[in-house]
Amino acid sequence: MELPRNPTRAVRIGRLTIGAGHPIAVQSMCATKTQDVEATAAQANDLAAAGAEVVRLAVDSQRDADAVARIRERTRANLCVDLQEHYRLAAAVAPHVDKVRYNPGHLYHHERRKGWRQKVAFLAETAAKHDCALRVGVNCGSVDPAKKDAFDPRDSVSPMVASALEHCACLDDLGFTRYCVSLKDSDPAKVIEANRRFAAARPDVPLHLGVTEAGLPPDGVIKTRIAFEQLISRGIGDTIRVSLTVPNAHKGEEIAAGKEILDDIAAGRVRSVVDYGLRSLNIISCPSCSRVENEAFVELAEQVRELTSYAQDHALTIAVMGCRVNGPGETDDADLGLWCGPHFVNLKRGGESLGAYPYSEILPRLKEELDALIGAKAGRR
Repeated sequence: MELPRNPTRAVRIGRLTIGAGHPIAVQSMCATKTQDVEATAAQANDLAAAGAEVVRLAVDSQRDADAVARIRERTRANLCVDLQEHYRLAAAVAPHVDKVRYNPGHLYHHERRKGWRQKVAFLAETAAKHDCALRVGVNCGSVDPAKKDAFDPRDSVSPMVASALEHCACLDDLGFTRYCVSLKDSDPAKVIEANRRFAAARPDVPLHLGVTEAGLPPDGVIKTRIAFEQLISRGIGDTIRVSLTVPNAHKGEEIAAGKEILDDIAAGRVRSVVDYGLRSLNIISCPSCSRVENEAFVELAEQVRELTSYAQDHALTIAVMGCRVNGPGETDDADLGLWCGPHFVNLKRGGESLGAYPYSEILPRLKEELDALIGAKAGRR
């Protein structure tokens, strides 16, 4: 089956070109600590050998940035760096990578008196100087605060789309067009809506698709499949990532799942779209990556799924996040949230903090809160 493709422009990322009718590329991300040069380079090579056409690294400090140069010496993979909150680290990593990803919502965390447009201009100038592409990575849990405040609090999609469009316009005004965009949420329905709306407004801009914090397989694969089927079958999407909570040794499962989904869509083997998560328990968890501060996070996600199986018929969302970058913000919209630090797990009810607990004590507390929510919900009937 020949699928339609949006008329996006071509964007080169190292030896790969996306957009303009090129095949949809599959990406992944290293889960090793970036400063562990040998382990990260080895995983980048393993992911590339498994079919990842772009491999992303997290950079959150100068030491991480310093490690990137040595990783580059050890791998030919097309490398993308996720700058997290430190936009100025682009100058240190851009000479050694093929793409730099920044989050518009994170540009406010440093040099607060400096406007975001100046920071984007620095990123664009740095990328152009070092032959890099950019990705404007908009994420549901860390949206530009100015955009978030401009819309109804119940509308989480419009701020994402508005932020992406604003940054595209800024980059265009700067004369930098070698960029792509991603708009990610843990809810596949919101991923579909956000990307359809953006693609309608800017059909020329290549899109990287993903459901963030999709969670454990097989549920995480199903959530992602739902979004990809509805978008790719309409010509939307130039690169993809399946974000799964898996141990480091199993990161290749992301690539295999992505390729299988693409093959099925191309062959017309698509499933009916479901109203996901509205009538049953929804557990979201972030993909294992180098930002995870305790590898017990993956095991904890599995334990949460097992513990809460009795609540499958209740329309509640539990979020399990692996680091301080995504954890605080991306648990706010869940009924119950756990974000994991090196030694303690922070428990939240919506945006309210309920305290931090050792890994050995968090599950009973989670169950207490879950039972209370179920009881309160029953009492309202």
